[in-house]
Amino acid sequence: MRVLKFILKLFIGLFLCGLIIGIAGYSYYSKDLPDVATLKDVRLQTPMQVLSKDGELIAIFGERRRTPLKYDEIPPIVVNAVIATEDSRFYEHFGIDPIGIARAMYIGLKQKGFSQGGSTITQQVAKNFFLTPEKSIARKAKEVILAIRMEKELSKEEIMTLYLNMINFGSRAYGVAAASYTFFGKTPDQLTIDEAALLAGLPNAPSAYNPIAHPDRALIRRNWVLGRMLNQSYITQAQYNEAIKKPLGASYHSPKIEFSAPYVAEMARQFMYDKFGEKAYTDGYKVYTTISKTDQIAATETVQKHIIDYDIRHGYRGAEKVLWQPNETAWETDKIQQTLNKYICYSGMCPAIVMTSSDKEATAVLSDKSTITITYQNMKWARPFISDTRQGAFPKKVSDTLKAGQLIWVKKSAESWELAQIPAVNAALVSLDSDNGAIKAIVGGYDFKLSKFNRATQALRQLGSNIKPFIYASTLEKGLTMATLLNDAPIVRSTGSATWRPKNSPPTYAGPLRLRIGLGMSKNVMMVRALRAVGIDYAANYLERFGFPKENISHNESLALGSASFTPLQVARAYSVIANGGYLITPYLIEKIEYSNGTGMIYQHQPMIACQTCNDEVVTEDNKPVVSLDNVENEANATDSEEPEQANLKSDDDLVLPNINPNDNNTNDTPKYAPHTIDSGIAFIMKDGLRSIVFGGSDWQGTAWRVKALGRKDVGGKTGTTNSSKDVWFSGFGGNIVTTVWMGFDDHRRDLGRTFRAEAGAVTANPIWVDYMKVALKDVPVKQDVKPDNVISVTIDQKTGLLPSSGSKTMSEYFIKGTEPTGYATKEVGTKVTDSEGNTSELF
Repeated sequence: MRVLKFILKLFIGLFLCGLIIGIAGYSYYSKDLPDVATLKDVRLQTPMQVLSKDGELIAIFGERRRTPLKYDEIPPIVVNAVIATEDSRFYEHFGIDPIGIARAMYIGLKQKGFSQGGSTITQQVAKNFFLTPEKSIARKAKEVILAIRMEKELSKEEIMTLYLNMINFGSRAYGVAAASYTFFGKTPDQLTIDEAALLAGLPNAPSAYNPIAHPDRALIRRNWVLGRMLNQSYITQAQYNEAIKKPLGASYHSPKIEFSAPYVAEMARQFMYDKFGEKAYTDGYKVYTTISKTDQIAATETVQKHIIDYDIRHGYRGAEKVLWQPNETAWETDKIQQTLNKYICYSGMCPAIVMTSSDKEATAVLSDKSTITITYQNMKWARPFISDTRQGAFPKKVSDTLKAGQLIWVKKSAESWELAQIPAVNAALVSLDSDNGAIKAIVGGYDFKLSKFNRATQALRQLGSNIKPFIYASTLEKGLTMATLLNDAPIVRSTGSATWRPKNSPPTYAGPLRLRIGLGMSKNVMMVRALRAVGIDYAANYLERFGFPKENISHNESLALGSASFTPLQVARAYSVIANGGYLITPYLIEKIEYSNGTGMIYQHQPMIACQTCNDEVVTEDNKPVVSLDNVENEANATDSEEPEQANLKSDDDLVLPNINPNDNNTNDTPKYAPHTIDSGIAFIMKDGLRSIVFGGSDWQGTAWRVKALGRKDVGGKTGTTNSSKDVWFSGFGGNIVTTVWMGFDDHRRDLGRTFRAEAGAVTANPIWVDYMKVALKDVPVKQDVKPDNVISVTIDQKTGLLPSSGSKTMSEYFIKGTEPTGYATKEVGTKVTDSEGNTSELF
């Protein structure tokens, strides 16, 4: 009896001691624990997605791949597989499983260390969200407390949803949705029983059971899970028998990118990182850009095609490397593969090593160990490159160019392989909506993997004749007209010992011509005279109205020939001012930013638009003098030393990546209008002048005649070529789209040279523009421009630009009211005289 009383007292004492210790422990370990209610609104670490304006995925940034799901989006077979594997009493316990804890404590005491836990799914959620992964009594106590609190605050469905969205499945896949796609290329609702079992077995040891790295272990683990599901009646014996016979069927699936636009993706990534820091990669942002899939693919393919075309016509620069000579022993297979594995493919071009070569064909091995054949037809283009202006003779047989032991580049075309080479030249394209600045397509170079330098927004290159429309616009502001005559004749200017002789290209001269012809035929000497007429400083300052940075603008006569340096995006923006009626729109790339879980909008861009119905006036100089043509033959006062400092030149990342406030969702629908920087009448006349560059006149052809291939009347544009063809440009419009194309070498010392003809804006850049615009304008209606009230149409004499006299050859020309001609063309009348012998001759 005494023994029983002693045991009872001991039990009560131990119970009380345990209770006191438990209360004390609870009080101690409860200090500073987080509020589990925050899990109701938790934001799981989710990668950033960059998308096109129509929701096509362009890129994903972030270490953890995750697509959060709602509970009703998770199929029951997945939930059941996880419960059978991780926590069979999930629906019965209150956050902790005493039996599981007892088992873990027993094993821990036996092994003198807690190597195993009896954690429930609720405890795992608590640990992963709030605690460190350390194995200690303190961490375990906190985990238990949090689990109990979670069960009071959250439903079982909410806890299961958190677990299946949060847990690591390996291969950077977090959450069941990401795991389903990573290992099977499926959404969770498409999983079969065996696939669900495989995934359910991974969280316990994601690396050890990874079905790609360790398929044997994964198969054993999957079958064990299937056995648990059978024992707990989640599947029938027949389902078990069928599932256990199936192979793993797992393979790695990378995120499904709808189309590639790496320069766009990088611009968006940099923007998001600047605004949100490291959270940009984890907070689940969906960044919608302004580009469209169709336009972007067309831009990328067109730029790459014409870069390759340029590279091919300038000749073959030879093998990437010579590994062994034809008379030497070929390398062993392993050594060949090790060498090839050091290279990657660029835009479909892949490395290969020539193994044999004959007159008609060569064989080469690829990095996947396959052997390919290159026929003469697929390498006959490879005449030797001598210099940018010289090429050798075309090869007569394959062995003239390809020899065993050479590391070369090849590209697959249809069913055959062609000899290729990584291009040295580069190009950029920017396409805008001229009415609001939305970027429709942007290409920063041949291949982002080769060079991450974005030439569309960062490359400051001399503009050449692409600058002429803006300087001509300044002359219209000063009173000149498209009918004004300027002399197309050589200019020679001496400054000390230096002599400046600007020349036309080609160097032909026609005497006095109307400004419209001077623009259409890109007459350099007429442009210099026009600059002299309005003054260098006035024209330079006027360029700022088109958005050109003041820091980049030169103040000397070379400005007329495009010596100033700008980025392609700055140029496209400037042409938009002419195309939209005089409004300085601001280019932008980010349309909106949302949370990927659909919880709300973070930012919606509201562009400043060109107001097509506004009657506002441009603020201009009061009492501006009418320009005089008396000094156009005089030397300018400014010196050639007045060039901008190279270190101060501005690119334009701040244009496309605006300084937004992430806390302001900017949902105000009130239109914002872009500043009206040039008179609508001047913009209208200049736009019409740019059309002349395409369609020419009755007796002359514009430099952009190739644009006529588009079959539209609302197109226009301007070529541009700098000295020695270091840079070539074409900028123009069609409908509401403005596009600028640039091509050149990153090395400013190199020029584009020539083959059977010189490279120039008209023959090198213009074809890129045309091929892209064929796609971009496909569904864009022809734009009908409305003539502003201050513009009138007057019939003039074609030769003099004056009012026509009897017998004149006439045409219609636009004028700003008050600048139209008032004088009449003088008809030349020959005066004949006859001498005493009856011979007739002209008196004058």
